[in-house]
Amino acid sequence: MRNNLALERIRSGGVALNGWLALPDTIAAEAMANAGFDSLTIDMQHGMIDFDAALHMLTAISTTATTPIVRVPWLDEGAVMKVLDAGAWGVICPMVNTAEQARRFVAATLYAPRGCRSVGPVRAAIYAGAGYLEQANGQVLSLAMIETREAMDNLDAICAVEGLGGVYIGPADLSASLTGRVVRDTMEGEVGEAIRRVLERARAHGIVAATHSTSTVFARQMRAMGFQLVTCANDFQILSVGAAQALREMQAPG
Repeated sequence: MRNNLALERIRSGGVALNGWLALPDTIAAEAMANAGFDSLTIDMQHGMIDFDAALHMLTAISTTATTPIVRVPWLDEGAVMKVLDAGAWGVICPMVNTAEQARRFVAATLYAPRGCRSVGPVRAAIYAGAGYLEQANGQVLSLAMIETREAMDNLDAICAVEGLGGVYIGPADLSASLTGRVVRDTMEGEVGEAIRRVLERARAHGIVAATHSTSTVFARQMRAMGFQLVTCANDFQILSVGAAQALREMQAPG
């Protein structure tokens, strides 16, 4: 059966480098996958991606060994199960603020008797290969997003939920909730304290600590700190920044 490359990297003591897909485009997904990321996350929350586009993007990613992850729009057990059946090897769930919400999320990612995921993997069984039903519970990575003051207050209880794969810091919403303004790629003040605490509590509970970066400089800092899954590139950002840079270079005198 196909293994979860990102989980293999983490379980062997390494760091999984994750790319982010906001564009509903199979060629962009295939190009990012062939760049060699350990995992790619299809963003169905803030990206312009619906289920039909996500399905085709999952197929494009599966031409490589890159682990396909999906961020679902919200805590919706049906949506979680559907992207797993489509071939996601990991799910990121936004705005998990309590242990009960974390339990609902985890249950949707696991087959009985550990969870309540309904049996019907369809494409996932083709993608993963023989033995999927027997081994999926040990291969699917479930990441609960920590991005509010409420989630920080309940952090230990969330991290202690049985079966949860890890926690993923949502820095924009977390900084807004803690400080009233959006701050990215910073270790200053209350936001920095929260980031350090999430990493420390994830380690204490033996689960994956994951985080989001908008620059490779900050991503390298997060990797050095000990985060085990680090988002370090975004397809929309690469296109926007690259296009603007090319135009500036052409418009420069001489």
